Amino acid sequence: MLRNPLERKAAERYGQYKETLEMDWKEYVTKGIEMQDETNGFSFNPPAPANLIFYVKRQFGLDELPKELEELYRQTNGIIQTINGEKIGELIWTIERVIETNKKYRTLPDFKELYMSFEQLLFFSDAGNGDLFGFVTLNGRFEKNDIFVWNHEEDSRTWIAPNLKMFIEWWTNGKIKI
Repeated sequence: MLRNPLERKAAERYGQYKETLEMDWKEYVTKGIEMQDETNGFSFNPPAPANLIFYVKRQFGLDELPKELEELYRQTNGIIQTINGEKIGELIWTIERVIETNKKYRTLPDFKELYMSFEQLLFFSDAGNGDLFGFVTLNGRFEKNDIFVWNHEEDSRTWIAPNLKMFIEWWTNGKIKI
């Protein structure tokens, strides 16, 4: 293990060091979350293609993705919500939907006239009522892991969770109310 921060940084740069503390998102979602209704469940897609993860960064001028979100996409390309095995929605969108939705909200002329800029948000999920969940970015970086909900009726942005793990837990157990 590399204890010296300079050695670690150099090893990371040359691909010789990989953080081993990566979270197992599938296990967390299936075993670590207490559901209100036992008929509810989740299913998972194959991992997101690495070229699409890179494309998201390039498309939206990002130096990085939030660490938790990128970890999740390297394990599954989105999380599907189910009831009795039938799809009812997406807890976490596929990376293709992230690209499509964020591109739409940043470029549609009508949205530019109706709403504040979406350049500082990276949406990754929705509430099913038109409201969207996203991370806040500043100058292509994610300084915090906080998650906000964008209210489509008021054009407000409200903090709802300190990170992706808590967002998933709080959204699925009903602590987050929209």
